[in-house]
Amino acid sequence: MSKPKAVANAAIIYVRLFKYVRHYWLSLVIAMLAGMIYSGIDAWFVYFLKPLLNKGLVEKNLHFLRWAPLLVLIAFASRGMASFFSTYNIAFVSRSVILRLRQDIFAHLQRLPARFYDHSTSGQILSVLLYSVDQVANAGADVLTTAIQASFLIIGLLIVMFSISWKLSLMYFIIIPLVTVIMRIGSLRVRRISLSIQETVADMTHCAEESIDGYKVVRGFDGQENEIDKFNAATEVNRKREMKLITARSMSVSGVQLVAALALSATLYVATLDIAHSLLSPGGFVAMVAAMLALLKPMKDLTTMQNKLYRGLAGAQTVFEFLDQKPEVDTGTIPLKRAKGRIEFSEVNFAYDVEKTVLHDINFKVQPGEVVALVGRSGSGKSTIVNLLPRFYTDYSGQILLDGVSIRDYRLTDLRLQFSMVSQNVTLFNDTIAHNIAYGRLSDVTEEQILQAAEAAYALDFIQELPQGIHTLIGENGVLLSGGQRQRIAIARAILKNAPILILDEATSALDTESERYIQAALEELMRHRTTLVIAHRLSTVEHADKIIVFDQGKIIEMGNHTDLLAEDGLYAKLYKMQFKEAEPA
Repeated sequence: MSKPKAVANAAIIYVRLFKYVRHYWLSLVIAMLAGMIYSGIDAWFVYFLKPLLNKGLVEKNLHFLRWAPLLVLIAFASRGMASFFSTYNIAFVSRSVILRLRQDIFAHLQRLPARFYDHSTSGQILSVLLYSVDQVANAGADVLTTAIQASFLIIGLLIVMFSISWKLSLMYFIIIPLVTVIMRIGSLRVRRISLSIQETVADMTHCAEESIDGYKVVRGFDGQENEIDKFNAATEVNRKREMKLITARSMSVSGVQLVAALALSATLYVATLDIAHSLLSPGGFVAMVAAMLALLKPMKDLTTMQNKLYRGLAGAQTVFEFLDQKPEVDTGTIPLKRAKGRIEFSEVNFAYDVEKTVLHDINFKVQPGEVVALVGRSGSGKSTIVNLLPRFYTDYSGQILLDGVSIRDYRLTDLRLQFSMVSQNVTLFNDTIAHNIAYGRLSDVTEEQILQAAEAAYALDFIQELPQGIHTLIGENGVLLSGGQRQRIAIARAILKNAPILILDEATSALDTESERYIQAALEELMRHRTTLVIAHRLSTVEHADKIIVFDQGKIIEMGNHTDLLAEDGLYAKLYKMQFKEAEPA
């Protein structure tokens, strides 16, 4: 479970939110004017009770009674129009802020470094993108509506009360400090609890997503009950915190209403004394009481508004903390159209964690067009090597050169265009086969080029059997395709990219024997005249590599071709003999 966050300065959050809201200032002004009219009409109607009783019922003024229904009808028709314009424009501002926040968050996601993803779960990220942003905008819409309508209604009702009896009205000002204190204490607690609720939503999202993504493992290992228990525990924590929020909010509202009721009771008592001395007319008395009673609702609404506001601020704090994550820094200035493919690692050290170094003094060179295999036990640093090349991580020591230039000096986009990667864990998108093969190049490739890439990857045979051919949707991460088919789509994507450096991470591991033979032929053609780095656990697939680099515990312990390494009788020979023995028929 994540630790609760510290409460940030509210003023700073207000300022940042205002930068999003200010783009829609016209809608905001219309909403405010409409809210003023709406509240003004409500206050007018309370005041209208005075002449209605005095002139209409006491004095029997026929002219007034004839026009009174029409006035009420006009007033409430205007009130309805004002309500529509106020609600519509506030909702427009709210949804527009949601749109901009989500777009900014998603765009920021595309620029964040690999280390951010190493320390964040997808559940936490989705919680910010969906739940936290909604909290900001929904609270914002409610707060704006309430703030405009309730505030102006209170002002209007106070004007009515002062116009009837300023002495009685002054009694209401006695409660303002008490109400302020209650609202302040309650709102701070609401905000703290709201921040902790953000965390529980992230935990629930993470639990659900893990179970959905890994449903085969869950069922294969009979882990359903375990997943249910984890999710139930997360939802129970969320429920408890939501109930704490409701308790804090209810106590705050009840406290304000109790103080207001005490003031109302005292005012009513004095008002009865006043009417006994004929200082208030019957209509004035009714209007005064109605105004005081009407004040209870906007005061309650303002208290509720404070609670919603602080819940929105908790969401905004989470959103802005996310947006404040530092993006990838591109300090490179040298353009690169197409690399020759000469790679050099010189005294490279790297650690994912401060306490554990993953690579120690790595030194090797790869000449253009060479096929170099990286082999070794799991966790020996092979994948880290290929992650450093496209600058997924930049905080390494030493030098990594491409064509004699530090990779830090190349423009980041140009550098990454030099690599095509085909890994064991294929990533496909919920789109058509054509879009997956042409991913990143949809605007500058033809359908014919896509088909040629599919044919070169020996994928055209099964693609043509699909209902819509290359325009067939393949589901989330290619769920509608077999493992071998997904692998061939990934290889076709690499072929179409036509990068000068190829990285193969167990690229044929998911294929059956017949498919593997075809793919090996396709890869051999693809690897021609390209620098190729092959991460391999099955050593039989790299026997013909120009150079084999053997890693162990983050260090290079052997380097040479297959024959030389077997002759050295070191770790490579040991691993090779072990695999050869396992491959022998029983």
